[in-house]
Amino acid sequence: MGVKLGENIFMDFGDDDSDFIPLISDGKDEDINSTDVPDSLPILPLKNTVLFPGVVIPITVGREKSVKLIKELYKGNRKIGVLAQRDPSVEDPGKEDLHKVGTLADIVKILTMPDDTTSVIIQGKRRFHLDELISDDPYLLGRVTALEEVKPIDNQQDFDAVIGSVKDMALKIVQYSSNIPQEASFALKNIEGANFLVNYICSNLDVDIDQKQLLLEMDNLKERGIRLLEYLSLEYEKQKLKKDIQDKVKLELDQQQREYLLNQQMRTIQDELGGNPIDQEVLEMKDRAKAKKWSEQVAKVFEKELDKLSRINPASAEYSVQLNYLDTLLDLPWGDYTKDNFNLRRAKRILNEDHSGLDQIKERILEHLAVLKLKGDLKSPILCLYGPPGVGKTSLGKSVARALDRKYVRMSLGGMRDESEVRGHRKTYIGAMPGRIIQYIKRAQSSNPVFILDEIDKVGSDFRGDPSSALLEVLDPEQNSAFYDNFLEMEYDLSKVLFIATANNPASIHPALRDRMEMIEISGYVVEEKIEIAENHLINKQLEAHGLEKNQFAFPKAILSDIIENYTRESGVRQLDKKLAKAIRQLTKKVALKEKVPATITIDDIRSLLGPPEVIRSKYQGNEYAGVVTGLAWTETGGQILFVESSLSKGKGNLTLTGNLGDVMKESAMLALEYIKSHGDRLGLQPEAFEKWNVHIHVPEGAIPKDGPSAGVTMVTSLVSSFTQRKLKAHLAMTGEITLRGRVLPVGGIKEKILAAKRASIKEVLLPADNKKDVDQIKPKYLKGLRINYVSSIKDVLDLALLKQRVKDYVNIS
Repeated sequence: MGVKLGENIFMDFGDDDSDFIPLISDGKDEDINSTDVPDSLPILPLKNTVLFPGVVIPITVGREKSVKLIKELYKGNRKIGVLAQRDPSVEDPGKEDLHKVGTLADIVKILTMPDDTTSVIIQGKRRFHLDELISDDPYLLGRVTALEEVKPIDNQQDFDAVIGSVKDMALKIVQYSSNIPQEASFALKNIEGANFLVNYICSNLDVDIDQKQLLLEMDNLKERGIRLLEYLSLEYEKQKLKKDIQDKVKLELDQQQREYLLNQQMRTIQDELGGNPIDQEVLEMKDRAKAKKWSEQVAKVFEKELDKLSRINPASAEYSVQLNYLDTLLDLPWGDYTKDNFNLRRAKRILNEDHSGLDQIKERILEHLAVLKLKGDLKSPILCLYGPPGVGKTSLGKSVARALDRKYVRMSLGGMRDESEVRGHRKTYIGAMPGRIIQYIKRAQSSNPVFILDEIDKVGSDFRGDPSSALLEVLDPEQNSAFYDNFLEMEYDLSKVLFIATANNPASIHPALRDRMEMIEISGYVVEEKIEIAENHLINKQLEAHGLEKNQFAFPKAILSDIIENYTRESGVRQLDKKLAKAIRQLTKKVALKEKVPATITIDDIRSLLGPPEVIRSKYQGNEYAGVVTGLAWTETGGQILFVESSLSKGKGNLTLTGNLGDVMKESAMLALEYIKSHGDRLGLQPEAFEKWNVHIHVPEGAIPKDGPSAGVTMVTSLVSSFTQRKLKAHLAMTGEITLRGRVLPVGGIKEKILAAKRASIKEVLLPADNKKDVDQIKPKYLKGLRINYVSSIKDVLDLALLKQRVKDYVNIS
């Protein structure tokens, strides 16, 4: 049995109020297929409704043809064919505007509404297919064919399971939906026929007309039930999510109301006890603001923001953001400067005490102090110290701060990729902070500290911005007097800050950034300087760090030289410091165990403390072989010598390059060979020689990547020596770039290369003539015992490097 018509049960699975009242007819499933359908039926088009068999719905009739049809048939047999329109906007639909499958309906009742519109209650009986329209005047008349409702004969259990699942899912939706009266669940439970149940739920389903029409057109009731179950599952998830959100919002609102009431009560109690801590905090901020030396503009902003704070509910998230902003304004040292110490002799003494060498940077600091002393006001220079690791670039900043009596801060830029790290975040965000520049100024509590920007060459960039671009304003003396931080939303004067940047590779620095800084190179130390640094600084520092007395152990110069030569490979002294720490740790252990320890360290003691030598230095290997030439190279750890070897083998003139060479170095080898081919007659070589002999150029230590143009002269000399079998001058090394015309161009790293030559027992060096200016800046003591020849062409190189004498066991190249 179905639900009685008179029970008038309302049912709607949608969120919006429905414009019709679905009802279920009283009957059995078998009654649907037994209903007779005439061959022709008057057709009533429906705009936004699909009628299912067994369902009773009220509809509003507005079109003249439809009203005439309803009133005429109501007086007769009351049977009409109901079809849904494809497009509801069509006012006079034809056959193409109507769906092909509709429902035979009985007109139950006609109602005239208070607004003079006509409503009709119709009851679906059986589905039909519209074959053709016979007439459209005075209303639509169509020839139709009845459609059967197909129930599965086999697998009755599967069909019952589908119908049961449809009913259960519909009941769940009724439970979750706030727009469906709970009486609807009573109606669902009392529908016994599977056909009526499926059609009733389909009629009330919250889907569009096309989807309902698709359900109506399905003959198989099991398939219709499965498709309906899919729609119901989606609707159930929507209703469940909607209810969860509503419950969560209600909970949050209840919590906020509770907090608000508690805050109001707490404020009343605090007022009774004699004061509100929030108000007291505002008063304290006003008192702190009176002592600040900020400008009138900053004072106005502070007063405005403080007034805004007093009006914000302390329980809101915005309150903490506003409080953090005001605290930052008050903590910054607006107009607070430390007084510089202009005693130049004291400054020079401090710089010399802390660092050996580095004369150029020391001189630059003293020049700045001298100008400040005489002029009284000067924009601080932006210095960039670049050089290999461990030479004292960063620690020099501390010495400068001590010499000037300024505060010292250090900011590491290595790996920084986010522009907001420099400029800060806008204070509208929760957890917003000022940029690191402002944070370090706040930490220093001075507006003129010595500010170290460490590893500026290792700044990166990604989708979050380019920090190098943000640093352009910081490091421009013409702009940093009005540095804008996103968090402060106002300008801050950085013009009195002494910025000192450090870098290992200046080529990696943004060109515009590099242009704004005064670049000062700090090259590596020679052995003598490292010994001096160890005696004056490192040994005593490590003895104190390990709990030993100053000068408790003596490290003679020969021992320090041995550690430097055999245990470290660097331009600076960082590795030397680690080796000394290791040796002193071993000595400390012996002292603690009350073992016998020497007062003066010997070579045997060093081998015992540090083990066998770890570094095998490249040494000059003689001139007994043709094609082996000593070159000079620059690395990040300083200069070193390298060997370029070339050999010839009978073949077709192929060139082979090995030794992990980069593109630039490979091009130098090609240039060298082409130069020799084009000038073979001057070198006494026949053209046929280049076609009969394969050339192989190798640079040893193949695991180490090598690149750069400075090995050009070395390669051309090696090739000429191999083709002519001539000896090279003994104890000779060289460096320089070559051109196809035979010119020798200048290269970099001259000081490091000269130091490497001295360490390798080289007596004579060939350098490009244009590098003489670099040699003139090197202290004479570093050049002692070394003869330097300047060359401007490959001819000069070959004349100086090659002897007339041939090597022993030479090969005749013809």
